[in-house]
Amino acid sequence: MDGILESMREEDFVEYYLFPVETEDTINANEERQQDVKVALSNVESVVRKYSQNYIWHKDSFSVTAPLLSLSSVENGRGPLPQHLYGSLHYGDDIEDEWFVVFLLLQLTKEINGLVARVTDSDGEFLLIEAAEYLPEWANPQTCEQRVYLYQGAVHIIPMEQGNGEDRHLLSVADAVSQVRKQPQKTIASLAVQKALQVRVEGYPGKIAELLHRTNAYVPVGVAALLKEKPNLISAAVLAFCNRDPIDMKACQAMRYFPPESRVMTSVVFTKCLYAMITYHTFNPDQRTGWNMPPPDSTDFKAHSLGVKLACGFEILVAQAKPTSQGDMQTQNPVDLGGDRGWHQYLNSLKKTGYFKDLLEGSKDYQSLLTKAEEYYINHRDLLHCDPSIGQEIFTLLNSIEYDVEEFKKAERNLPPPDDEKWLELCPKDLDAMLEQQYGPKKFVETNSNSNPSEFSAQLNKFLHYLSEVDGAEYPCGDQETSNTAETPPVRPKRGIKKGKGKGVTFATEVKNSEEGTSSPGSGNRISFDPEAFSCTVQNILDFVIPEDSWDLESEGSGMSSYEDEMEMDLNQLKPGKGKKGGEPESEMKQYMDQMDRELASSTIGQSFEKVASTKVKRPASSAVSEEGDNFEDIEAFEPVDIDMNALKNILESYQSQMGGAGPAINMLGPLGIRLQPGPKPGNS
Repeated sequence: MDGILESMREEDFVEYYLFPVETEDTINANEERQQDVKVALSNVESVVRKYSQNYIWHKDSFSVTAPLLSLSSVENGRGPLPQHLYGSLHYGDDIEDEWFVVFLLLQLTKEINGLVARVTDSDGEFLLIEAAEYLPEWANPQTCEQRVYLYQGAVHIIPMEQGNGEDRHLLSVADAVSQVRKQPQKTIASLAVQKALQVRVEGYPGKIAELLHRTNAYVPVGVAALLKEKPNLISAAVLAFCNRDPIDMKACQAMRYFPPESRVMTSVVFTKCLYAMITYHTFNPDQRTGWNMPPPDSTDFKAHSLGVKLACGFEILVAQAKPTSQGDMQTQNPVDLGGDRGWHQYLNSLKKTGYFKDLLEGSKDYQSLLTKAEEYYINHRDLLHCDPSIGQEIFTLLNSIEYDVEEFKKAERNLPPPDDEKWLELCPKDLDAMLEQQYGPKKFVETNSNSNPSEFSAQLNKFLHYLSEVDGAEYPCGDQETSNTAETPPVRPKRGIKKGKGKGVTFATEVKNSEEGTSSPGSGNRISFDPEAFSCTVQNILDFVIPEDSWDLESEGSGMSSYEDEMEMDLNQLKPGKGKKGGEPESEMKQYMDQMDRELASSTIGQSFEKVASTKVKRPASSAVSEEGDNFEDIEAFEPVDIDMNALKNILESYQSQMGGAGPAINMLGPLGIRLQPGPKPGNS
């Protein structure tokens, strides 16, 4: 049960480990190690303070602690962690906090000699996600575990050891840190990996100013004083307001600590993420509380609305501040967690994971588990991040600071103008630029209504003949010169029995040497086979195909004839009908196709298709009446349908009807790498 209690935490967190150089002397090693840790901790705090002085954290701030060596956790049975500094934070809705942590860790490894860092989140080694296209072939989430580190401002990946053992990817943190320090040239990642990660941290610390937004708000004077004393409190207030529940709203009806009677106009600095969150949160304050709001069309309405939301956020935080200590649980009067929002979240998480074992609520065993969970929650409240103790800090700060209302009134005259809010408006071009910056430019084939229809059809057929992976189908984006490289998706094999393949599957024991590209049969126990032949064999089994020498799907012919042959083979039951010349009954599919031809011949649907006007096939008089008795005397000439032109025409009409929005044409052409350009609407000629 202790494991369940410890595992209840949110998923938006990032953990980091800092490994300073350890003392090698055995004499007084413990004392020297403790002194080294203190020095390393002081150096880390100094570097972090230098770069994050003006940074506003969304949820938690960067901090590190020095856990005791005896209490170091064991990593999956691979040995205890070496002496290290540990920290974790939740970044909430602002992913920029996670990458700012990566920037700080890179700077720490640059400025502190011998320091090695490791950072992970709920996805594991998330640094490799950004550089997934440039990783070696052996790299995957399992093999890369505990192999990614930061050292001297660069990313290092411990290479995989050679061998066939299943445990060759297992590596302890102590061995990994040692390898990074002793063999940095061997473990350093490729230049492409370094560039992919530098894109995410590029611009810091100067980029911090671009993430901030300054505006004016009409707030109670207590809120103005708190924000002047500690501007970072803005994030806690915004989150408390945006994540409020009915219990929190009871505190907003009283407004004991931040009454609306004494309000002043003040300048407030948000992050862009926090400002967007609180701006687009609709809230109508209770008029009985004393909030007198201007009309919605007034120029001051936004400042008043913003001030009400901030005041409610601070009021919720102070209302949540209650004394919680281990000594309280040991007394006869335990802490009342009924109004603790974080406790309710933690309790719901325990119920979902089966902590209470389907016990009846209120039973003796249930109450015993509940008491244990309450003790753990109170003693590890900050570690669980369910409800930070920021409310108590605000309550203490509010009672200790001194402020003058008249000074804030005078400062209203010299407030800077609010920042421009155009960044809140996102047009399609801006979105395309953001996606291109994030994922790189996409290669498109420019196509318009005047393009050759056969070229469009060829691109579509090329896309349909490529195999899709588990993650989906991708259009082969390589150039013509590189279209046959290994990066191009494999072509879908033809269905049927291959000539010269025998039964289609050949097994052999061989070990491939990845370095020399050779194989030595009989030298190992690995089994390999021809995947293409095996796929064809399995497909034939599923289709109940009996291989015959006279049936060869690899022979050249029209695609329609192959389709008809397969359909006739799939139908095992023959339906009695009109016989052929030899008395052989027709298949059900043949009867269906003939019936459909007769119905279409009497309609005008054929006139709606684009025809190949230059080709006309004259029917002889003897063929005017078919064997089935159908009369085609009114058709003097046969004009074949232009399939390519009809396909292009229909897609262009669908694209125009979408008026630039999402739809079937865009969704189909996008993965194909085709971008339609404006052009005249296709005609009927």
